[in-house]
This record gives sequence, structure tokens and C-alpha cells, in this order.
Amino acid sequence: MKKLIVVNNPRSWTLDAASAEVISTRDYLTDPAFARLRNVRVFNLSREYRYQSKGYYVSLLAEARGHKVIPSVKTIQDLKTPAIVRIISDELDDLIQRSLRHIKSDTFVLSIYFGENVAKQHHRLAQELYKLFQAPFLRARFTRSKQWTLQSIRAISMSEIPEAHLDFVRETARHYFGRQRYGRIPADPFIYDLAILVNPNEPAPPSNKKALARFAEAAERAGFSVEFITRDDYSRIGEFDALFIRETTSVNHHTYRFARRAQSEGLAVIDDPDAILRCTNKVYLAELMQNARIRTPATMIVHAENRDAVEATLGLPCVLKLPDSSFSQGVVKTTTPEQLQSELTRMLAHSDLVIAQAYSPTPSTGASGCWTASRSTPANTSWPRGTGRSTTGRRKKRMTSRATSKRSPSRRSLKRCSAWPCGRPA
Repeated sequence: MKKLIVVNNPRSWTLDAASAEVISTRDYLTDPAFARLRNVRVFNLSREYRYQSKGYYVSLLAEARGHKVIPSVKTIQDLKTPAIVRIISDELDDLIQRSLRHIKSDTFVLSIYFGENVAKQHHRLAQELYKLFQAPFLRARFTRSKQWTLQSIRAISMSEIPEAHLDFVRETARHYFGRQRYGRIPADPFIYDLAILVNPNEPAPPSNKKALARFAEAAERAGFSVEFITRDDYSRIGEFDALFIRETTSVNHHTYRFARRAQSEGLAVIDDPDAILRCTNKVYLAELMQNARIRTPATMIVHAENRDAVEATLGLPCVLKLPDSSFSQGVVKTTTPEQLQSELTRMLAHSDLVIAQAYSPTPSTGASGCWTASRSTPANTSWPRGTGRSTTGRRKKRMTSRATSKRSPSRRSLKRCSAWPCGRPA
């Protein structure tokens, strides 16, 4: 398996990694040659992993390309979630108390380099924390009142490693990058007893009240007891065996925190954290569809270095999209060079990468659709003439009725159109 080490500046890389190729974040994100690679393991040692930074996108696009990446996007998000850290502290409590029992002060900082610590007495604690938060360099902070607790854990860059630790890090890196296998967190078991997360005040929820009632009926017939919960019930997740999220999901949002906590406690979860991290980000989806050779409008992943090439590549008008927007919010059609540059400046202030697509007008009004037994058709619009669709005889009657009738969809149609797998499409 080919190994790639991704850093901000390859010239500053000083560790021994003869079995791996060291490349820049910019090259990994923008060079099509890396997108085409298969059977690759990526070690993301970017300077930072904040949401929508280049380091974040290295891990996100690695997953879209089918590359095995450390750290994963899930790990990056977990490191920023205090609730996850508290859960981990409880799970490792016995080990924490044993490992730190000889520490005299009331605070202790543990540096973890590729799963190892410079002090042998903390070896097992470092290993267990690395298994749960698989990032190359970690720093964990513990505090003691009556007993030790894990206060925080975060990924650090090479520049934050003390000079006294560098020889140890070089030796550890040589062994780490020479390994053939790297641990993975086991998949969660599938268990029973259902909570459905809803927001009664959401203006456009993924499922309406009638659909939610049918979900509950179906679950009860399958042997689940069902309770509808809201964001105020976060502390009660451990009471359930499964979580079904029927609220529009987002990464920096309580829906992701619900999903991640439920998964960490062994619940079966829909939408699971991986689905939320991936399906809510258009950069990930664009990369995924390109690699799967799915036809889409001409698409560019735009960053500060190639923003001036958008007009020449896609023409005008073109459409700009913030990566984590939904319901067409954060989606802008630009028609002039001045508007294009103005909108790019605004969007790139929020995200290091932005999606740009060629404008592809359609004769349809863009109305929402319903799934029938055999096809997806618009719910409130007729097919335009000249589209090549047959509308003769009995089929024409059915289609016209479905397109113009004010009646509700059939039971069979409603079951399918009321619940999208990842919230609702943007």
C-alpha cells in the first residue's frame, strides 16, 4: 500500500519516513494525480484541522477518494467535542487513576506521538487514547480534584513538540511509518429500543407529522418502543438502544453531537456521524461523484490560488456553493465577473474550499419530487413538451393526475417521499 505524508511545507519535514512520500496539502487537494490513486494510506500532518481548513479537507477528500486516512474527519470532530472527551474519561477512569497515581501536582499534560509517550509508565494510557483519537500528535490535559479526569485532548502540530522530545519522536516515527497495519476503531454493534430526534419548530423538517407517525407505527410493529426526543434530551441518550435523527443535520450542530454520543455509547444511529460529516459537505460529494464517474455539471473545487480561473473554466453565469449549505442556502448564481469575485471573497472567508459549477438551466420549475413504485417524478409540475417522454393513453392520464391533482400522494408514495436518507437534498 502506497503511503503519503501530507504536510503544509514538505521542506520543513525532518522525520525519517523512507517508506512514504511527503507531499504538500496544496498538492494533495489540487493535483488530479492524487485523486486517481488507489490503495493509499494518507497521514495528515497538516498544521491545523479546524473546520473547513486545508487540513480538514485533506482528511475529508481522502475519505471521498477511498484512501485510508489518519486522522479521520470523525476523529477531528471528536477532538473538538467536550461531551465525547467526558465519555472517554469515564471509560478509561481506572487506567487514568493507575497511570497518574504518582503525579504530585494537580495538573498533568500527556504528549502522545504516534501512540507512544516518552515515559514508559504512561505507555498504556497513551496507547488507549490513541486508539480512540487516532491522530499522529496528541496532547491530553488531566486535572485532579478528588481524582484525575481527562480535561481536554487535542491534535498538535510538529512545531508544538518540545525540542527535548524530538529524538524520541524521530525514532517513533521511523517505526510507525514502517508498519504494515494500523489499528481501527471497531464498528458499533446493532442493538434495540428507539429514540426519534425531532425539532417541532423546524420550518422545513425532513419528515412531516404524518410521516413521523408512520415511522413510529413501523417501529412498534418491529418490536421497538418509540419515544420522540428533542435537543433538550441530550443527557438521556444512554437510556435508548437506537437513535433515528429526523431533524436537518449539520456538522457544527447538536444533531452531529447526538449522533456521535449515541454511537460512542453503542446505539445504532441513523444518520450516523460518518453520513453527517460526508453527506453535508459538497466538496466531499463532488470528489466522490467524480471518482465514481457520475455525470454532473462541470465542477471546480475553488481555493485562493485558482479563483481567477473560474470564469475561464466554467464561463458565466456559474453557480457557487458553500460546502456545508443545504436547502439552497449558501448557493449563489453569479452572472458578472465582478459578482463572481465578490461572492468568492465572501465564501472563501468562511471556507478554504468552495464549489463552483457551470450553470445548467432546466425547463422544470425545480419542484420537489415524489417516489412512486417505478420512478421519481415531479409532484406538482407537468413534463414539458419535447422531452422525449411518452404521455399517451392511460399513462398520460396517470401522469397528468399526479402532476396537477391537489390530493395527497398515495400511501406508498408518501412513505418514500417523506424521508430522505441524509436530511433533504440541497
